[in-house]
Amino acid sequence: MIRAGQARAARKRYREMAAVLNEQSRRRFVALEARALGRGGVSLMARVSGLARSTIYHGLSDIRHGVSAPPGRVRKKGGGRKKKTLEDPTLAADLRELVEPATRGDPTQPLLWTTRSLRKLVKELAKLGHQVCPTVVGDLLCGMGYSLQANSKTREGSKHIDRDAQFHYINMQAKAFLAAHQPVVSVDTKKKELVGNFRNNGREWRRTGRPELVNIHDFIDPKLRRAVPYGVYDMTNNVGWVSVGTDHDTAAFAVNAIRRWWRTMGRKRHPKAKRLMISADGGGSNGYRVRQWKVELQKLADEIKLPITVCHLPPGTSKWNKIEHRLFSFITINWRGKPLRSYRTIVQLIAATTTDTGLKVRAELDENKYPKGVKISDAEIAAVDLSRHAFHGDWNYTISPRHKVLAKKRID
Repeated sequence: MIRAGQARAARKRYREMAAVLNEQSRRRFVALEARALGRGGVSLMARVSGLARSTIYHGLSDIRHGVSAPPGRVRKKGGGRKKKTLEDPTLAADLRELVEPATRGDPTQPLLWTTRSLRKLVKELAKLGHQVCPTVVGDLLCGMGYSLQANSKTREGSKHIDRDAQFHYINMQAKAFLAAHQPVVSVDTKKKELVGNFRNNGREWRRTGRPELVNIHDFIDPKLRRAVPYGVYDMTNNVGWVSVGTDHDTAAFAVNAIRRWWRTMGRKRHPKAKRLMISADGGGSNGYRVRQWKVELQKLADEIKLPITVCHLPPGTSKWNKIEHRLFSFITINWRGKPLRSYRTIVQLIAATTTDTGLKVRAELDENKYPKGVKISDAEIAAVDLSRHAFHGDWNYTISPRHKVLAKKRID
């Protein structure tokens, strides 16, 4: 009869040893404890360890006959349950076809359009006569080289035949402007931001257990709507200007941001400027196909009395725009984890952005209205003094002030 003290001591010894025992040593340790306890020892140790009684008897037999596994192994060769793929030779092939249905030339396969969860795969395999659990399916997929992966943004779409040549052309133009001490700016619209007590990605240091409390749902506040930051990055001086719009992101808004940059910062930093170069994306409010963009730039050229050269990035390459990684990325870092509760907060956070390399940013709110859908007539576009460059004139062009054209006509 096993005493209570013996049982407690056996439980304690097993708990202390269990973490360092493998399959073979656990079986033998439990068997030795059972033999030391005597009558009823096998039943007690089965309850303590969770091992089957047959497993403990197997351990006693191994001890009695001096049987052990070969060096470097836990089990004898051929021991343990056979792999499912050996018992069911077609399992792996059927699973591969379910995961990659397109390889069978069957684009209407339902799993191609649904989530490929392990449980759904188990159900589909059961229809094919395979009895298998989700764990085994997961192991098989890992063995085939599959893993859970998120989407990766690497595809830029179809590559334009002149993409690299356009990058070289933009670089050549920028170098020529900079060598002549003429201003070169990169412009773009930053991602539109929800204004209100909403979650903002990122984390900031706060006292433990005291996070910023924000709304559960991102329902747009009709009074505040969205903020539209349009940036102008001066490559020469490493300074940025951001107009935070409260209305639509139109070409008129984009050019007005450039106008405000010039009046506030540009002409002070470039007092001897005779021309201006703008590097912009190929689409959006400053796209090369947008008529209003060219008409508004003509107005700006007339005001500042400088010819404006525009070079657009090729389609699908907006991530290479200088302003993205010289200005916008640092703004995002600066306001990470901070709810953008008001336009004033957004302006202040943008203006507070600095870097170790000396980046300085100025930001102001633009509360003007910029209606969408403004139609530009053929007469208006024809009035733009636009000269296309020899290389890709649709992407590269210069808009000159019209007063110079009128003066020429009078002389002639």
